Amino acid sequence: MPYATSNELPISVQRRLPEHGQEIFREAFNNAWQEYDDDPRREEIAHRVAWAAVKKVYTKVGTEWVPR
Repeated sequence: MPYATSNELPISVQRRLPEHGQEIFREAFNNAWQEYDDDPRREEIAHRVAWAAVKKVYTKVGTEWVPR
């Protein structure tokens, strides 16, 4: 299901990512959700796409996500 706001993201995403990272995740997830509407793995794919988008802008250092 697409996310209208960052408050609707999974708690694990909200706790891990800074606000800007959450926005990137949400937008990428929503776009992938629409693009793969006929794929039975739609949600899995959307999550993978969203994390890939975050990793283009942020990197994980220890337990924190920081800008590249």
